[in-house]
Amino acid sequence: MLKNFWYAVEFSERVTTKPVRVTCLGQELALYRTPKGRPVALSDLCVHRGAALSGGWTKGDTLVCPYHGWEYRPDGACTKIPANQPGRGIPKKARVDSYPVTERYGFVWVFLGDLPEEERPPMPVWPEFDDLVTNGGRFKAVTGEYLWKSNYERILENGCDIAHAPFVHAGAFGNPERPDVEEYELEIPDEWSAFATVRLHPPAPKGIWARVGRKGKDLRSRPPVTTSAGWMLPNMIKLHVRLPMGNLIIYDTNIPIDETTTLVKWVALRDFFTGNWADKNAIQRVHRIFGQDAPVVDRVRPELLPFDLGAELHVKSDLIAVHYRRRRQELSEQGWLLGEDDRIMGDVPRREATVIPSPARRENPELARAWVHKAKGQHPTVAEAERIGLAEGESSS
Repeated sequence: MLKNFWYAVEFSERVTTKPVRVTCLGQELALYRTPKGRPVALSDLCVHRGAALSGGWTKGDTLVCPYHGWEYRPDGACTKIPANQPGRGIPKKARVDSYPVTERYGFVWVFLGDLPEEERPPMPVWPEFDDLVTNGGRFKAVTGEYLWKSNYERILENGCDIAHAPFVHAGAFGNPERPDVEEYELEIPDEWSAFATVRLHPPAPKGIWARVGRKGKDLRSRPPVTTSAGWMLPNMIKLHVRLPMGNLIIYDTNIPIDETTTLVKWVALRDFFTGNWADKNAIQRVHRIFGQDAPVVDRVRPELLPFDLGAELHVKSDLIAVHYRRRRQELSEQGWLLGEDDRIMGDVPRREATVIPSPARRENPELARAWVHKAKGQHPTVAEAERIGLAEGESSS
């Protein structure tokens, strides 16, 4: 799983002044809005006794821990410890990681990593959102989510895979009588994405779809459908199908809950049948596709993508997947893979929590030591903690 990227973790409309928990890369986040509407993402792990801050409540701009009432500002610093006697300062270590947050395309996005702003990868561009029906444009959007028991990278490759359609989606838009994949060149607009465009030969349509745009034509045949599919790092799929009646575009943000569980939040846009009456059918069609894919992908072994390109056989039609695996290898060499150092380990039986370092750990040298949830192997013993004043608290921050 890749850190140091922007992740779309929740639909904007679901984030309110009441905190909610979301999980991404195994990192549990407490999301909420301040009274002025600013979204905030804090590590959902109180440094005092490990309580879930998402189970608490907001008090102005602060988030109150439900266990002992500690109050945390949007920047993660604790401003109140109710059990303290008057005059006792708040330790500098009374803080949790706060992650950069922004809103775009109807999602709340969180940057999970510690890179300074100038070094962060750009957010993906979804240009169709500048042309929505709700703003007087031509695209109608519907949204939904789907839970997979699969690794997000397996899902990512599946979404870009051209050759599986005739078999997994036979009868829908896959045609087992035309399974060959024409030669294609990768479209690589930048170092963070890649796309492939081919002509598919779907089976003859049935019912009302056989008559849409087909007046006076042989209803037993169907013209090729130009389709583009591609990945956008770290976890997104874009599918663009150019149908006879218009464009269908689907964006999937494949949120890694953990290594083998993925929550897909998706947006489907269409510039045909843009009335509300067609929304239900559009949603059903997306879920039908996922319902065909999931039983296959959930059973893929090994569950995680191999790092060795030679561990699985590749053919020419797998070009886009091979490019992804090579790019992932490059990012791994840069240290962008989530690892054991990002996890806090308990005793046997093994229990763990993930805390990805936030940018504040780099940006403020005065706070270099002011973190309870350090990387693995950096925690002091109880004796060391007492010696450096951690057990009894430090001077006020």
